[in-house]
Amino acid sequence: MSAPVLTEQTVPPVAPAPVKRSWSRYLRQPSAALSVLVLVVMVVLALFAPLIADEPTGAGSDVLQPPSGAHWFGTDDLGQDIFAQVVWGTRTSLVIGLAASVIAIVLGTAIGLASAYFRPIDAVATVITDVMLALPTLPLMIMLAAVVNPSVWTLTLIIGFFAWPEVARLIRSQGLVISAMPYIDGARVLGATGWRIVTREILPAVVSLVIVSVLLTASRAVISEAGLSFLGLGDPDAWSWGRILLNAQRSGVIAIAWWQTLFPSLAILLLVLAATVAGMRFNDTRDPRGNGG
Repeated sequence: MSAPVLTEQTVPPVAPAPVKRSWSRYLRQPSAALSVLVLVVMVVLALFAPLIADEPTGAGSDVLQPPSGAHWFGTDDLGQDIFAQVVWGTRTSLVIGLAASVIAIVLGTAIGLASAYFRPIDAVATVITDVMLALPTLPLMIMLAAVVNPSVWTLTLIIGFFAWPEVARLIRSQGLVISAMPYIDGARVLGATGWRIVTREILPAVVSLVIVSVLLTASRAVISEAGLSFLGLGDPDAWSWGRILLNAQRSGVIAIAWWQTLFPSLAILLLVLAATVAGMRFNDTRDPRGNGG
């Protein structure tokens, strides 16, 4: 499954609509409401995983059992419950996705805003961003993950570091439009410092873009984590959706125990789809040229 790609056409630079009206229009959209519901369910599963299912450990007697009333998602070759694995994997996958997204958003927003307003910085930042975007991201992430001690936090740092360039390019694109507006010139004439203009004038105008970027970047981070974990580069002590897929591949039962790969794959698909739709619908409500549908 391909990751959602952030492009300058994905989120057009527009003037933000009033927040209250935007949220009202947003929640009236069935696709947006359903996407938010899915994301809320995922968060609830992550927060209350210990109350929903016991953490899978050891081995059980029900080996390779298909989905049933006793085991909703079936069991693996060790007799462990797949439902419990998916629930506990939700916690790790969401933590890595959100934390890596925060890292990427902070770096990308800071670099993008600096490039949009401070022209001497723009040339250097643009070159660095273009170089980062041209690098083969997946092989580099695999290489770094292979040489460091695998853990949740090392994966988070690696994924977050390689995700910021796309955010920076988007923020810079809209920041350039905002910085060219008359009220920015007026603030400069009145003696406002560059820092004040960036933080008080330009940053609020790109907040909606930042929110959309958080959702899209988090979904891409979840895919990256699942891919690295499937390659055996994830945290061996933490359940994640990628680790479930890795265990299915290592056990050699993919052909006969279809449920061992189906349910973690569906979890990844639902999260990525919900985050993407929620982000794009949120952008639609912030665009006064759209109808919010």
